[in-house]
Amino acid sequence: MRTRLLALVLLLLLAGCSSGSTRDDGRITLRFQSLAWQEESVEANRHLVNEWNAAHPDVRVEYVRGTWDSVHDQLLTAFEGGEAPDIIHDASDDLADFAYGGYLADLTGLLPARLKSAIPQRSWETTTFGDGIYGVPFLQEPRVLIANATWLRKSGVRIPTPDKPWSWAEFRRITERLSGRGTYGVAWPLKEPVSATLNLSLSAGGQLFHRGPDGKVTVRFGAADQTVPRTIHDQANTDRSASPTTLGSGGSDTLPGFFGGRYAMVPLGFSYRQQIVQQAPKGFDWQVLPAPAGAAGLTQGVSPQTLSIAEDCPHKKEAAAFLDFLLRPQNMVRLALGDWMLPTGTQALEDPALRTTRHGWATGTALAAHLRPAPAQTVRGYPEWKDKVATPALQEYYSGAIGLGELRERLEEDGNLVLARYQR
Repeated sequence: MRTRLLALVLLLLLAGCSSGSTRDDGRITLRFQSLAWQEESVEANRHLVNEWNAAHPDVRVEYVRGTWDSVHDQLLTAFEGGEAPDIIHDASDDLADFAYGGYLADLTGLLPARLKSAIPQRSWETTTFGDGIYGVPFLQEPRVLIANATWLRKSGVRIPTPDKPWSWAEFRRITERLSGRGTYGVAWPLKEPVSATLNLSLSAGGQLFHRGPDGKVTVRFGAADQTVPRTIHDQANTDRSASPTTLGSGGSDTLPGFFGGRYAMVPLGFSYRQQIVQQAPKGFDWQVLPAPAGAAGLTQGVSPQTLSIAEDCPHKKEAAAFLDFLLRPQNMVRLALGDWMLPTGTQALEDPALRTTRHGWATGTALAAHLRPAPAQTVRGYPEWKDKVATPALQEYYSGAIGLGELRERLEEDGNLVLARYQR
């Protein structure tokens, strides 16, 4: 309750006025809450808002900075208090409860045909709930291997490419070969283990969440779902090729050890390249490699960043027009470059700036066609399942505290009890 109250107070201070206001002279003001935080990304967003305002004096967009920290609670408080922004920046895996709760506008009849056709159907599936579309997926990032290029070159191991990636078994063998006294072939930053595990498991054919004819979802932790977690577990506990100390760390926490020569590779989101460019010691040679492939190839799940319109927004047509402007191909490229991520738009992905080999951009764009909706995308109750069941169970499994059988039991039995409460 205290978190929600503080969030509401913060939102009111940021807003300064009610949502979707109309002035006495007829001019409309729309509030756009952006979660951009990196300097390049904030600059790109601000410039685009200024360009819109210069060209549309009768529909002014007010840029409001939000934060990814506790965004779900902040938005829920704003929705319940009637003070939600008109245009909402979020992620697709956070939309289900808002969509089903009636807080977001159905964009099906609001978006122009150009924008609908610019983004592949597989991306639209991440923001489709029931028969409605409740967000525009616009930025995405695959998980990749950030590697010490000098270390790999000296070791003589085969360097994977998107055309010829490592298998999960080969990846395990190579990390063992790269390890030595006090050094590790890989450092898995798994402070938040669920998303990484589930999304990478799609490459092995994993599904985990199974929807029945009645629409209800059950958890089944089958052989394909076990490939990735078993690989990580065995690297950390059997081969000693994965650092045990980074299993509870965030991605940024692994970078000093990576730069210092303790880890040959770190699996990270594609956008971490910006931090590496900014922080790597002079002369440090690094490269971007595709994540390992399994029975389903390079497939992996993603939860794109999204732009939505609040159901309470009184000027939905104008808000949709701003989204269309913001996500024109050339503008989508600007946003992608600012966030060091990939655009969802097919035309934007063809931009030469995203096809260069510099900083691994070409490797990322080669993976774009393999990205699919994250497994938990439309599962109601997923946040509780993740926090109360999956996160502690996976953390204990990766540390060696429990075995695969107990992991399966907890994910399935305990997990299905949680999900059942949301499906009555």
